[in-house]
Amino acid sequence: MAGSSARAAAPIVPTVVFVFLLLLPLSAVRHARAQESDSEDEFSYRSGRDNSPDRWGLLRSDWAACYWGRLQSPIRVPGPGPVAGPRNGRLARTYRSSPATLVNRGHDIMVRFDGNAGSLVLDGVSYRLRQMHWHSPSEHALNGSRYDLELHMLHQSDKASNKYAVVAQLFQIGEHRDEILHMLEPFIERITDRRKGYEEEIDYEVDPRRPVRGSDTFYRYTGSFTTPPCTEGIAWAVATKVRHVSRQQVELLKDAVHDHARRNARPLQEANGRGIALYHSWPRSGPGN
Repeated sequence: MAGSSARAAAPIVPTVVFVFLLLLPLSAVRHARAQESDSEDEFSYRSGRDNSPDRWGLLRSDWAACYWGRLQSPIRVPGPGPVAGPRNGRLARTYRSSPATLVNRGHDIMVRFDGNAGSLVLDGVSYRLRQMHWHSPSEHALNGSRYDLELHMLHQSDKASNKYAVVAQLFQIGEHRDEILHMLEPFIERITDRRKGYEEEIDYEVDPRRPVRGSDTFYRYTGSFTTPPCTEGIAWAVATKVRHVSRQQVELLKDAVHDHARRNARPLQEANGRGIALYHSWPRSGPGN
């Protein structure tokens, strides 16, 4: 039986070889495309593309939460459901000036704090301020409207718990410019349209208190990162106060990133019944906190 099976299989070998040779060019094309994608951005904000926001979760297995997650961000705040609160004494910011570096990440412009820029205490957990970056237009919809710009201030807890919290501040174009962006303008110009990961050390310390000065009330909910891998379990605090930014400053940020990210706001996600609470800051420990 074994011998007869081998004899029966023998004539198939030339056919298999022929098919392999026929498919070899197609395999080479696929490999070339894979190599090309390595030099491009892994994800895009442009719709209708293979790496557009609605497909992020299909691009890589570790990005699956972008597609299947139930606690995704951004969302509408306060949202259609009831708002719990206000809750006093649950959110405290203690920020300070710190040395920093400006980084062009391709999809956004980031200020990375190289020293101790202070911390946020939320629901009894302390988070250290690590970096801040901008999205245009705003990612969250506040009271039904999306605004011209949104600042995200990313905080991280100690390594043991490894939790994250993001303070979001929305801006609308108006008569007044934003102080932090005004200070950073010459550095943003230097990294405009540079390669992904290009860095420029800032000559002086950056004060993270300035962009959220006067913002003392926040909508609090549990969500996710708004870029892949869309990790869930992120504590969000979205300021209820909308601040001003100049049109020139918004355009400067748009020009600085790569072309696919000139509009780098992820589409709104479903709230899926998540609760939203209204939080007030603790009394400030210093000017602008």
